Amino acid sequence: MAKPKSFYFCRQCGYQSSSWLGKCPECGQWNTFEQEVVQSDKRHAVAAANHGIPTSSPRLIQEVTYSENRRIPTHCGEFDRVLGGGIVPGSLILIGGEPGIGKSTLLLQTALSINDQKILYVSGEESEQQIKMRADRISHNSQQCYVVSETSTQRIFEHIDSVRPDILVVDSIQTVNTETIDSSAGSISQIRECTTEFQHYAKTTGVPVLLIGHITKDGTLAGPKVMEHIVDAVLQFEGDRNYGFRILRALKNRFGSTAELGIFEMAGSGLREVANPSQFLLSQRDETLSGAAVAATLEGARPIFIEVQSLVSSAVYGTPQRNANGFDFRRLSMLLAVLEKRCGFKLGAKDVFLNIAGGIRVNDPAIDLAVACSILSSNVDIPISPRICMAAELGLSGEVRPVSRVEQRIAEANRLGFEKIFVSKYNSRELDKKRFDIEIVEVSVIEQAFRELFT
Repeated sequence: MAKPKSFYFCRQCGYQSSSWLGKCPECGQWNTFEQEVVQSDKRHAVAAANHGIPTSSPRLIQEVTYSENRRIPTHCGEFDRVLGGGIVPGSLILIGGEPGIGKSTLLLQTALSINDQKILYVSGEESEQQIKMRADRISHNSQQCYVVSETSTQRIFEHIDSVRPDILVVDSIQTVNTETIDSSAGSISQIRECTTEFQHYAKTTGVPVLLIGHITKDGTLAGPKVMEHIVDAVLQFEGDRNYGFRILRALKNRFGSTAELGIFEMAGSGLREVANPSQFLLSQRDETLSGAAVAATLEGARPIFIEVQSLVSSAVYGTPQRNANGFDFRRLSMLLAVLEKRCGFKLGAKDVFLNIAGGIRVNDPAIDLAVACSILSSNVDIPISPRICMAAELGLSGEVRPVSRVEQRIAEANRLGFEKIFVSKYNSRELDKKRFDIEIVEVSVIEQAFRELFT
C-alpha cells in the first residue's frame, strides 16, 4: 500500500508546496499554508472510470456549431439580468454569500420556477425533508425538479446517470467530497478537485452546473482563488439580514457584463423581484434634512437613484475622523481636498462621515457631485431638496466633468418625478432638452452648483 502524501496549500490562492512556508510566493500572504493529505493512487483509478462522462475529441473549428440565442431562462428577470440573459448551456456558475443570506432559497426558487427543464438539486447540507419544507413555503407548480441529499461526487454522478438532468444544482461545494482526495470535505484540495470534476461534466455534456459557495469572515469565497478561475461566472449574493432586500452582483461573467445588479426582497414566501430599486435606496421622508443628496448612478444598463448621506462635525479628539460606507475612502479624501483647496471650505479640522443608503457599494464616478454637495449641506446645515438629483464627476481642479449615458439618467429622473437634475455643462451640448420635462441645470465648476443649491 502506497504511503499517503501530504502537501501544503495556500488557503488564499491555492499554491501548492511540499513544505510549510511562512509567506506564499504566489499571492504574498503570510501564514496561509495548511497541510492536507493527498492520495494519488486512488485518483488515477477513479479518473479512469470518468464517471461515465463521454470523452472529447479534437475537431476543426469550422465543424463546431453553436446557437447564439440558446440560453435557458430562469423566469426571474433580476437573475437573468445578472447572468446576461439566462443560463448558458455547459456553464459552471458559482454563487457565494454569507450564511443565511438566502443562497439556497434563490437557487431552489429558480429550480422550481423552470418547468420546461429537468433539474437535479443536490444538497449536502439539508435532508430531502428539509428541502421539501422550504419548497412548500415557495408557491410553485414544478413537476421537473428532483432532489437528493448526497455529499460524495461518485454517488452524485450515479444519480446524474439515472436522472439525466438538464440543469444541476449543488448546495454547497464545501460539503462535497471526492474519493480521489483523502483530505476532509471543505479543504482546499477537495474544493478544487470537486469543482474540476463538475467543470469537466458541464463542458462535456453541455449541462449547466450551479454551485453554492460559502464566504469567509473577510468576505471572500471560502477555498482557493483557483476555484474562481475554474468557473465561468462568480455571483455574489449580499445584503444585510436586518433588512429585507438582497443584492445579486456579478464578480466574473464570461457570457455577460459584470456591471449588472439584481435586487430582491426577502419575504415569507421566498425572494421577490424588485422592479424599481430606487424606491428601496431612497429614503421616504416627509421633512428635508441637511447632509442628504440624491445621485443618479448606472449599474450596467439600468439607472439607479441612491441617497448619499453625510455628517460633518467638529473633531472632538484633535485628530479628525474620516469614514465611508459604500464609497471608496481614498476618493472621499480626494473630494475633501478639492473642496478645501479649490472651493475654500475648511474641513481639515472636522470629522466627516459618509454613507450610501441601502447598504450597497457604488463605484460610478457620477456620484462625485452628490457626495460633495451632501458634505457641504451638512457643514452649513442647509438641506437639499429631495426633488433634486445629480449626475456629474469632479476633477482635481474643481471642474464638473461629463459622465456616460446622461440622457438615460435624465429620462429616469424625469420618470421618477424629480424637478431638477445637475449635469456637466459639457454633457448638455449633446442633449435634446425638449424631450424632457425636468429642469436640467448645467454647471462647469463646483462653485456654480453650490450657488444654485445654497443661495
